[in-house]
Amino acid sequence: MHEGMGFWPLFPLFWLGLILFVCWGASRWFGGRYRRGPLSAPFDAQPQPDALEILRRRYARGEIDGTTFDQMRERLEGAGRPHD
Repeated sequence: MHEGMGFWPLFPLFWLGLILFVCWGASRWFGGRYRRGPLSAPFDAQPQPDALEILRRRYARGEIDGTTFDQMRERLEGAGRPHD
């Protein structure tokens, strides 16, 4: 009456393929928005400069004079050292 196996061996493959397709679709749908996590910066955001770099830029633009630059630089470099 029943000759051979028929399509029974293909049913697990069908369900496995369907589950993989749904997982792939969900990762494409939701993964694009939060690739780095919901609280991280956008992909095109540049890293923020550190305080010493900001100080150098202000000095280069003429916003502060040499004496102020040296005082602030020494203060910033001293902030990174442990106090005795």
